Amino acid sequence: MKIIQITDTHLMPRGTTLHKLNPCERLDACIDNIIEHHSDAEFCVITGDLTDRGDIKAYHDFRDIIQRLPMPCHPLMGNHDHRQVFCEVFPNVPRDENGFVQHVLETPAGRFLMLDTVEHGANWGSYCDKRGKWLSNQLSSSGNVPVYLFMHHPPFEIGIPVLDNINLRKDSQRIHQILSNYTNIRHIFFGHVHRPVCGSWHGIPFSTMYGTNHQIQLDLNAEDYFPHTHEPPAYCVILIESEQTTVHIHNYLDDSLYKRIS
Repeated sequence: MKIIQITDTHLMPRGTTLHKLNPCERLDACIDNIIEHHSDAEFCVITGDLTDRGDIKAYHDFRDIIQRLPMPCHPLMGNHDHRQVFCEVFPNVPRDENGFVQHVLETPAGRFLMLDTVEHGANWGSYCDKRGKWLSNQLSSSGNVPVYLFMHHPPFEIGIPVLDNINLRKDSQRIHQILSNYTNIRHIFFGHVHRPVCGSWHGIPFSTMYGTNHQIQLDLNAEDYFPHTHEPPAYCVILIESEQTTVHIHNYLDDSLYKRIS
């Protein structure tokens, strides 16, 4: 199974720039590249920060752009999003019984759990008791089926202090306690950090990558400022097999990838 992950699109209303870049144009280019090279993917997940300020015009532009994808798309919530406005523009995106934008995607390759880690009005994330109960129920009903988690905020530190201050913070332990009861969790995919990062957490592999607009510099000393950069944007091509998960990070604006280098 091939799936696509996009993250941190940070859309502003079309024609508006953010950090001297045009988020709509860069997402347009991302979708163009996916259509050209990976139209056979089963589905696409966008792991949060769909818009930069949660305004309805940006959500409409976001919807218009992702409708061009030739496969189903599953957008998640990020800290820059506004859950209520998103639900007005995307009324058909599934929510749980408490109104959180999270659901289960059943596939022949396993169960993909789409999580909502947003704490309204805050940059850091949360995963409250209600959401924790939902996650526990989904995992307990999965049996031995492989499970893959998608979320915006990482539930652990990555070594960049300014980003570690706005991860899941106090709820990291809650998620760990829930996941520690299961051995069939194959991978955690997240966004939020605007950097390619991979590793394992309590034995569970994880990965993330660049956003489609601006990035965050690899600065292990940044504590009170966000070192934004114009490093190339990317999306992930994820290959799922019964005994292997492979994550390719694709810098889609690198024209040299499609030219013979002599």
